[in-house]
Amino acid sequence: MNRWFILVLVCVAQFMVVLDATIVNVALPSIQHGLGFSPAGLQWVVNAYTLVFGGFLLLGGRASDLFGRQRLFLIGLAVFSIASLINGVATSSGLLVGGRVLQGLGAALVSPAALSIVTTTFAEGSERTKALGIWSAIAAGGGAVGLLVGGFLTDVLSWRWVFFINLPIGLVAFVLAIRYIANTRAEKRPETVDIAGATTVTAGLLVLVYDIVKAQQYGWLSGRTIGLFAVAVALLGAFVLIESRSKAPLIRLGIFRIRSLTSANAAMLFVASGLFGMFYFASIYVQEILGYSPMQAGAAFVPVTFGIVIGAGAAQGLIKKFGVRLVPVVGIIAAAAGLILLSRIPLHGTYLRDLFPGLMIMSIGMGLTFVPVTLIATTNIHPEDAGLASGLFNTSQQVGGALGLAMLSSIAASRTSSSHAVSHAAALVDGFQVAFLLGAGFMILAAILVVALIRGHHVASINTEEAVVVAA
Repeated sequence: MNRWFILVLVCVAQFMVVLDATIVNVALPSIQHGLGFSPAGLQWVVNAYTLVFGGFLLLGGRASDLFGRQRLFLIGLAVFSIASLINGVATSSGLLVGGRVLQGLGAALVSPAALSIVTTTFAEGSERTKALGIWSAIAAGGGAVGLLVGGFLTDVLSWRWVFFINLPIGLVAFVLAIRYIANTRAEKRPETVDIAGATTVTAGLLVLVYDIVKAQQYGWLSGRTIGLFAVAVALLGAFVLIESRSKAPLIRLGIFRIRSLTSANAAMLFVASGLFGMFYFASIYVQEILGYSPMQAGAAFVPVTFGIVIGAGAAQGLIKKFGVRLVPVVGIIAAAAGLILLSRIPLHGTYLRDLFPGLMIMSIGMGLTFVPVTLIATTNIHPEDAGLASGLFNTSQQVGGALGLAMLSSIAASRTSSSHAVSHAAALVDGFQVAFLLGAGFMILAAILVVALIRGHHVASINTEEAVVVAA
């Protein structure tokens, strides 16, 4: 089968998974009204999906190596689609959050299997660079497109259709994957997967995010906040202990000795923290402050998609000319500059003057960042570890996004509650401004990590001389 058709197929599935992380954002007010969510509980419509997605990606990556990439891809598509149906017909807030948990599990099986299929289908060199460029543009663009599609469906039909839309996509991808994708497995693989490890790391992350979210209510130094933090640390510590002693660990801890993988994942953790926050707060700003309808709010983010695609396409030519280490630094700094511009949004703002410049600068920066960071994270990896490396990279994005959003939301809420602004809307804007500025700080930390940790010999196997530009 043509490798490029396989690439298109797995990219469509990944697009659906990434899109679902943001498609609900513009529908949140309608979901809250329809199912009676409390303001504090509403955030779990996003976080329940993101955290389970991030926590079980590690299990999905290893399981794809053990049981076969196509098999996990198919199981993930089935779980994701069934969960989407549950969400679409949900009649209570608890059922919807439960469905989002199941949906996150399905995504955790699909995503690493899909990226592993890409990295094992295309050999290192120019073809893999081109394939990953397409992958990065489509996957990253899914987040922005989700806002547009979510707004359209919410306005024209109802919020339930932001979940129903996954059903035909999942069905088509499932049928084609059965026929055209081979069930390849790693040559060297353990006999079992590490359920205990996946459970402890996911539980630890859930408790940590819950603690961050509740810190504003309980107090950052209260006994309850400190106690929950201790529980999260204990669970994550148990995860490390389990991995170090297991005969078939979820994560072979020795993989972190690969400098390129560790550095790229650490940088992506901070990049995602700022990126998730941008979508969340900008979406609320245009609806709650500027008075946009869900469809108008979604349309406001269309340029973000183009910016990411433009940046991802340009990145490959720039990698060839300047090297894979410099391009992500430039992209991350550009994204930070965009967030700094967004931190100046006023109460009585306009889209073209106050939002558009920051959104475009950040989105192009993100496009410049995703391609080289993905290349760095997946180089120097043995074929038997392709699924694990894919799972780790996707985990960095999801966990970084969840932790960053929880932290930024909590700090923004604290700023809003302590603001002396003349109106609630003005106090909200004060919180948004602080969140964008801190998001820029996360980005700058990511750039520092790339500069400080990655050296030329760490990425020598990436053939920059043969990098091929993907037309946007």
